[in-house]
Amino acid sequence: MSRPLALALGGAVFAVGVLWTLQGLGVVGGSPMTGVTLWAVVGPVVAIVGLVLALRGARLRR
Repeated sequence: MSRPLALALGGAVFAVGVLWTLQGLGVVGGSPMTGVTLWAVVGPVVAIVGLVLALRGARLRR
């Protein structure tokens, strides 16, 4: 996987994970996911996966 693609994909996955976490915690409203504990647990896991992907992309050599 190319470096820019890994960074962009990792950043997007991280952002989705953070959003899911905030929705699960009830911070961000307006969704059926709001206040559902499942998303407060799944969100950080997805965010960590995105962070790992972005960090691996940052370490790739050209």
